[in-house]
Amino acid sequence: MSPPNTSNSSGEEEAGENNPWNLFNDTTGLHPPGFHTDVTKHVGVQITLIAAYSLIILLGLLGNTLVIYMIVRYRNMRTVTNFFIANLALADLLVNTLCMPFTLVYTLLDEWKFGAVLCHMVPFAQALSVHVSILSLTVIALERYRCIVFHLGRRLTWHSSFLIMAFTWTVSAVLAAPLAIFREYRHEDIPSINLRIAVCSEKWPRGTSRDGVIYSLSMLLLQYIIPLAVISYAYICIWVKLRNHISPSSRKDSLNRRKKTTKMLALVVVVFAICWLPFHVFQLASDLDLVLRFKEYKLIYTVFHIVAMCSTFTNPLLYGWMNKNYRNGFLMVFRCEDKPEFFNPEGSFRTRSTRGLTLNGRNGGHPPTAV
Repeated sequence: MSPPNTSNSSGEEEAGENNPWNLFNDTTGLHPPGFHTDVTKHVGVQITLIAAYSLIILLGLLGNTLVIYMIVRYRNMRTVTNFFIANLALADLLVNTLCMPFTLVYTLLDEWKFGAVLCHMVPFAQALSVHVSILSLTVIALERYRCIVFHLGRRLTWHSSFLIMAFTWTVSAVLAAPLAIFREYRHEDIPSINLRIAVCSEKWPRGTSRDGVIYSLSMLLLQYIIPLAVISYAYICIWVKLRNHISPSSRKDSLNRRKKTTKMLALVVVVFAICWLPFHVFQLASDLDLVLRFKEYKLIYTVFHIVAMCSTFTNPLLYGWMNKNYRNGFLMVFRCEDKPEFFNPEGSFRTRSTRGLTLNGRNGGHPPTAV
């Protein structure tokens, strides 16, 4: 990829793999630093960036950990859909821990401070987590499409769901592998400012930017356009099916639950698409050398990256807002209340102390299905 010109000069610096400006221009969320004066060097801007990244990391860690905890802790939350939601939460946790801290430090210091091993592993982990996220959203949409549109009474088993999750991680690892393989850690001297810096940059086989551009375009298709097209088609079909479905009163509650859950999951996808769209568009423009000479390229890139990272904590907020099971579970954790044995479809919960009454009630003690 062609290196960006982050200086305020006329842009006569040489392009190519040996150019020290070409550090992190790839699809993982890390970007080329600027060694000249730029707005990100202002103390106020740096404090704002630190606060924004720290808040997103904190909310992402807290929310996604709570989601995984609830699904693991409560038996009736262990449904196939919730397993896939847990897989999505795990990928978001990976983004929070292996993407954002490194990106923040790199943005502030303009140098790779983490050594040769992490030079290969961090971009790989970042790309891996993004692929797993979008594949998990796709799998959730296709599973609900299979069950609702085709009325397939037989749901996926736990064994099948775990095999599918393993498959998503395997495919994601293959797609992210080039970012670990075609990479180089070295030190570069910049005589003009008498500086020696550590560089972690892409190094494609033919030594040109063409391979990098091809990879970025491929990832745009595989990581964003194609999955969102499939997901959109699945949810449109589900929406049409549920809208036209006429159900007897005995099944009305079940139909309403399906509508609410589908609406929640579709909104998760919409938020993901909106958060990542500016980043993908700007990244593609960077690969095509259309925006690299913007004076505030680095700041714009960082802002779009922050917007993309917001998708890592919005999912738990959507679950808590639109699903009573998750909402009540979150509240119980924060209030340190007695842990319930299961949730019911309307989101209320029963503790062990009231189980005896439930067993003698009209439901016969059978806990209803969660999300």
